[in-house]
Amino acid sequence: MAFDAMTEDLAVKAAQGDKNALEALLRRIEPDVLRHSSRYLPCRQDAEEACQDALMQVARNIHRFEGRSRFSTWLHVVVSNSARSTYRSLKRRSVEQAGELPQQRPDPRRTSVIAGSRVDILDAMEELETRKPDLIQALVLRDVSQLEYSEIAEHLQLPLGTVKSRIHEARKQVRQTLGEHYT
Repeated sequence: MAFDAMTEDLAVKAAQGDKNALEALLRRIEPDVLRHSSRYLPCRQDAEEACQDALMQVARNIHRFEGRSRFSTWLHVVVSNSARSTYRSLKRRSVEQAGELPQQRPDPRRTSVIAGSRVDILDAMEELETRKPDLIQALVLRDVSQLEYSEIAEHLQLPLGTVKSRIHEARKQVRQTLGEHYT
């Protein structure tokens, strides 16, 4: 989600309280937010739900955008958090609707390889977030949002070496969780 100068300018104006700029910004970023949400969630309806949640978070929290980093970097974090939150919510609802039946892995005969892989990866990321929350944000910004290491370091306000170390460790942890099927 790299945006042009006009989008970045709209974000600054919206952060300063300009409601018209906020409306224009939300319209402008919606397709990119949906596309980014789809990277996490294999079902289009789930991605649309995450997209709407992310746009609501932007509208509610734009005043927190300080302009220290680019708006696109700030937005990556919002969208990633929203998509992961939507996934956790869907998982919780699924368990509740199933009457607390034990969770089963997706049936590989009915699930595409890509969709099944995404679910496995989301589960592994969720487990990593529970065990080592300091690692997950750097991993998401690099491997899902595809930000440069320097952008991640700037956004997280960490030294570049620390960011690289966290990403390396997070990848190692996710690989261990996924097991031999993904190596």
